[in-house]
Amino acid sequence: MREDLTRFGVEEARTPEDVDRFLAPGSGSVLMVVNSVCGCAAGKARPAIGMALKNAVRPDKAATVFAGGDEAATAHLREILKDYPPSSPSMALFQDGKPVFMLHRRDIEGSDPITIAGKLTAAFEKYCSTPAAQ
Repeated sequence: MREDLTRFGVEEARTPEDVDRFLAPGSGSVLMVVNSVCGCAAGKARPAIGMALKNAVRPDKAATVFAGGDEAATAHLREILKDYPPSSPSMALFQDGKPVFMLHRRDIEGSDPITIAGKLTAAFEKYCSTPAAQ
């Protein structure tokens, strides 16, 4: 389940310090994913992330915490996202350490991977200013 994201270049944030490193001031655009073992993560969220990260305009970095596995890192990310209800799976796009876009489980459950990828790429186009290096 972890490899479903790392094979797309998503880095693991296993500790609160890892989360802080990814979201430090001046970090640029960062997609943070709360991964989970549920079916909608496996069949919808993770494939959608892979599709979206193929977009010409994408975040500078992408990282993930695993709910139920990286407990301290997940709790820390949720504290940073305290204005949003906790959700697994979920995806948050940050700009210089500040959240600018969020997809909750409720946005994922009723959608297919192509629709979810479309929502992510729209957010990338809006908040990520330059194409990622190939």
